[in-house]
Amino acid sequence: MAFDVIDRRILELLQRDGRMTNVELAERVGLTAPPCLRRVRALEEAGAIKGYHADLDAATLGYPITVFAMVSLRSQAEQDLAAFEAHVATIPEVRECHMLNGEIDFILKIVASDLKGFQDILMTQLTPAPNVASVKTSLTIRTAKSLPGIPVRVE
Repeated sequence: MAFDVIDRRILELLQRDGRMTNVELAERVGLTAPPCLRRVRALEEAGAIKGYHADLDAATLGYPITVFAMVSLRSQAEQDLAAFEAHVATIPEVRECHMLNGEIDFILKIVASDLKGFQDILMTQLTPAPNVASVKTSLTIRTAKSLPGIPVRVE
């Protein structure tokens, strides 16, 4: 799907504020409400908009600890990679899982209520998982930048 300037502006605005009403969105992009809603629906159907969510504050909700775990597997056969991905999908504290190329197979973003909680996840769910060769972790000290979504260029 080719995105014109109005589509990109819609994406930019909704990424910034997904709760914006269609009427407000239409006003901001210079359309009336019905064609604006048709464009939003088309963007959703094309997969450009994957969903809408609230951006929650982890620390306020009891998860002040964020850890990145670098996981190496013994085997990189597709069924072993898929099995690991399926396993981490069952751990609610694992918020992101990215497969990498190079020395490390996966990087995980994990949240925890405290260091003991993280240690429990590490020792009972991550390191003993099938095919895991090693796990190296780094505790986040502070986050200097965390932006959801992607840069949308409106030309």
